[in-house]
Formats: sequence, structure tokens, C-alpha cells
Amino acid sequence: MRVAVLSDIHANCFAFDAALADLRQQSFDQIVCLGDAIQGGAQPKETVERLRKLGCPIVMGNADAWLLDEENDRDESASPQQREGREWTLSKLSAEDLELLRSFQPTLEIRLEAGQRLLCFHGSPRSYHDLLLPDTPETEWQRLLGSFTPAVMAGGHSHTQQVRRIGEGLFFNPGSIGVAYNYYLPENQFHTDPWAEYAILTCHEQRMSLSFHRVPYNVKELIEIIEASGRPYANALIADYERVRRDNRA
Repeated sequence: MRVAVLSDIHANCFAFDAALADLRQQSFDQIVCLGDAIQGGAQPKETVERLRKLGCPIVMGNADAWLLDEENDRDESASPQQREGREWTLSKLSAEDLELLRSFQPTLEIRLEAGQRLLCFHGSPRSYHDLLLPDTPETEWQRLLGSFTPAVMAGGHSHTQQVRRIGEGLFFNPGSIGVAYNYYLPENQFHTDPWAEYAILTCHEQRMSLSFHRVPYNVKELIEIIEASGRPYANALIADYERVRRDNRA
């Protein structure tokens, strides 16, 4: 059984389409999305349409919950710019689109072969806000995930491709489809990477393998989409891509 795992599209349907085109060249049995699908980028309507067509199970992310109800995201203080972006996103979505968002689940479980299971969530099984990074202390990993072993676990939220053993279990993060970046970059060097990230988990009897994928896309075309979208503060999104284009030319 092969499961394609993706996360954090953030309304970047252009990157999503690049990843889906790459996936069509491979074999897989199931796709699962780990949340933060619709809020943030310039293509919320298009992203909803792709997800509806795929019909794949989707986890509720913190950005999804905040989009549905500001009060769901008490842990973060949203800026006026973020709130204006949220209102714009909502203006692009129909009642049917919002019903799809409300169907997202806190956690999802996919049965694998030989009695194994894949537990899917956004931050951790306990909260979509929990942030797990390679340098997160082991005690925190054990607190958040230890009781769920020996399951294979997949989480998003950090936009960081990684894999870690948790006791007899395994955790991995497929990275971000729509907003890939290096979490450890200094703020003054931040830029969005020009590729979509996902992972494929392969399970056959007792054997298991995991592959990480990065699919490049044309940044110039994405910038044109953002410029034409009418999204508030589009220039801020574009600047993150322009920075990497300048760095690549240097």
C-alpha cells in the first residue's frame, strides 16, 4: 500500500497542481491532506475545487479552524493584515465550500498492511497548534506522541520535511505544498522556496519505506497569479518569492 501525504497547501493551487502532476507519474493507493489547506494564499476557491475533486480525507489545521471561526485560534494574535486576508478568502468561498472545510477532522487513521496504522494530524494528535521540529526536546516529543506508538504518525504545521523514531513508532512531516521554507532562516533572510513538498509512505507486509519529494514550479507564473488575484497585501506574498529569485540570480 502506498499513501501520498501532503500538507499546508495554504491556497497555493499552482503549487498544488505541480505536486498532483508529479503524483500522477507514480503509483499510489491513497492521498491524505494534513490541513492548513485554504487560508493564506491567492487561490482559495481553486484549492477547494481540487480537494473536492480528489475526495481525499483532510485533517483540520489551525489556519482552517481560524478561517471558519476567529475564536478557534485564541493562541495566536492575528494582525489586521491577516484578518483582512481572512475576509478576502471567505468572500471567495461558497456555503458549499465552507461545508467542505467543516468536514475536516482533528485526526484521521488509515489502515495499512499487516495490522499497521497511519495516524494523521496537523500539529499533534492533541492540538493543531503543537509545533514539532528536529530540535524539539525529546521530552516534548514523548509527551505529545509517545502514547500513540507503535503507530506510524504523520503531521504538518512546521513546513519542515523530517522523520523521527518515537519508541517503536515513526513520525514524519511531508513538508509544505504551498509555502515551503527553511524554518531556521533568520527573519531578514526569509523567503519561500520555489517547490512543492510531499511524501509517500509505502507499506508492504512488514516492510515499510518513506520517500520525500520536492517538485519545482515556475515562480514567475505564480507571481502573475498572485498579482491578478486581488488578494489584499499581495505584494507581501510576492516579496517572499522575489527574494529567492534575486538570490538565485546573484
